[in-house]
Amino acid sequence: MYARIITSMNNLRLRTKLFLSFGCVALIPVLIVGVFLTSELRNMAMDNALKQITANVDRVKKRTGELLDVPLDIAYRLSNDSRLEEAANHRYVSVYDVVQAYWNYPDFREFVRLYREISSIRLYIDNPTVLDNWEFLQADETVTHEPWYRTALAQKGMVCWNYIRDNRDGRYYLSLIRKVNFFKQRTSGVLVVNVNTDRLNGILNQESFETLIVDENDNIVASNRTELLGQTLNDLNFKAESAAGPGFYDVSIDGKPFTMLIDDWQPGGSLNSLRIISIFSVESIVKEPNRIIMLASAVILSALIMAILLIYYFSRLLTGRMLQLSKHISKVGSGNLGATLVIDGKDEIGQLARQFNHMVRNINDLMSEVQESNRQKNAILLKQNEIKFKMMASQINPHFLFNALESIRMKAHVRGQADISQVVRLLGKMMRKNLEVGNRRISLQSELETVSCYLVIQKFRYDDRLAYELHIDPKANLVQIPPLIIQPLVENSVVHGLENRIDGGMVRVDIRIEDGLLKVQVSDNGAGISKTRMHEIRQMLESKDDYESNNIGMRNIHLRLKLTYGPECGLTLASQEGFGTQISFEIPLRSDSYV
Repeated sequence: MYARIITSMNNLRLRTKLFLSFGCVALIPVLIVGVFLTSELRNMAMDNALKQITANVDRVKKRTGELLDVPLDIAYRLSNDSRLEEAANHRYVSVYDVVQAYWNYPDFREFVRLYREISSIRLYIDNPTVLDNWEFLQADETVTHEPWYRTALAQKGMVCWNYIRDNRDGRYYLSLIRKVNFFKQRTSGVLVVNVNTDRLNGILNQESFETLIVDENDNIVASNRTELLGQTLNDLNFKAESAAGPGFYDVSIDGKPFTMLIDDWQPGGSLNSLRIISIFSVESIVKEPNRIIMLASAVILSALIMAILLIYYFSRLLTGRMLQLSKHISKVGSGNLGATLVIDGKDEIGQLARQFNHMVRNINDLMSEVQESNRQKNAILLKQNEIKFKMMASQINPHFLFNALESIRMKAHVRGQADISQVVRLLGKMMRKNLEVGNRRISLQSELETVSCYLVIQKFRYDDRLAYELHIDPKANLVQIPPLIIQPLVENSVVHGLENRIDGGMVRVDIRIEDGLLKVQVSDNGAGISKTRMHEIRQMLESKDDYESNNIGMRNIHLRLKLTYGPECGLTLASQEGFGTQISFEIPLRSDSYV
């Protein structure tokens, strides 16, 4: 998969790659960062709005609680006022007595005058001798059937908050409703304290978000939008995902998204609760972030367009020079070596152009040298052919030598000189093998035939002075080796090791296969080699000086082994003066060559 992608990329034009690289390196990261920052900016704006609306609701709750503490305190004081009990339960005999009693109990009026947090106070009682006025009212049948009235009588003095209509002026108020027990008279009444709606709305008017106070029946009792007073939540035409309890909710009002915070609240430990609702438009919150985002998007888009234009310009500048270089390379490829590329600049393309011109000059020089070399080579070949022709004219035919040796062998055999006949036959066999030697490899068995011929001839020469042993692993006979790498070692042992010993000596050839290696050792018990001479021989073996390639000797064998099997496969010499010499080497059984 990765290889296919690389291949596809390599097939694209350079200009396309530049645009793709720009998209990967600049465009995509900018888009990712832009989307991330946009999302974060919107989230930050929403988070700030949520924190602000939470703080607003807490502030409204605190200030409204301070306002509602006033009617709570008044209700508590009135419920324990003995003068109110006397005025509400006294059986009056005349209208004058009633009016006089009202003038003697001005507390309701005083509370309204002293505390702007309330609008009015009234007490519903069951006393047929009192007259209905703005403060003491008979609980008629209409009132007694009101849910708030029945709820108040059913509770033992607990406070209720309801949004009810005041029959005296026809307006709706958030009212504190409480049952007042007159223990001495064993009667009761229902106290209603109307909260000042203007003061309540004044608290909400200081809030930046739309804020409502709603009773348990979803009646809007206060709002910083006066047109909403008296309506219910259902009249607002909003759809909420879920508004069962306190918390944040996503709502839709007239098809637009809003966020709503609901906070339940029971002021003064009342029987029922009020809800403070704050609503803000999502569009109004994200309006400023959206403006910033649009401005940033315009700036980014302008920068991207400018970057694309610059990349297009630079890509044309770059690809134009590359195309010019490609055309000159095509000219050189077609054989026009006189093409010269002129590209200004010190960048990589300019450097490449200079290297191209240098390469063309080198090719021209090289072709001139090759032509001169070919001319000289042809001249040398003519000279060599002339020399070979002259040598062939005076060369002794090798077949003549083989035939002459065969005639000598037959004469010796006829005259009963079998040993001479055998030696002549072996000599002819050795000469024929040496003449047939080429660069190809031969089997170890063939090499050992040459070694045997040589040892038999030398045995004929030295007689009892020469003894030899061949210890050959049968599995090694078919191993392919370079020709003439063992016989010269045997010859070296015979000539240099035994020739100067009067009593002669022993030459031993050990060949075995061990650990995947062919191990060859040629040893003798001759005169040995002195340390000085051994040092000279080792220096000669490792010398890098040129030598005649046709010289069959230890250095020749040493170099051939290293070139064929590796630098670790050369000859190893061990000798002690007066005790003999051992020459050995190890070569792998692999069929491939080192070089």
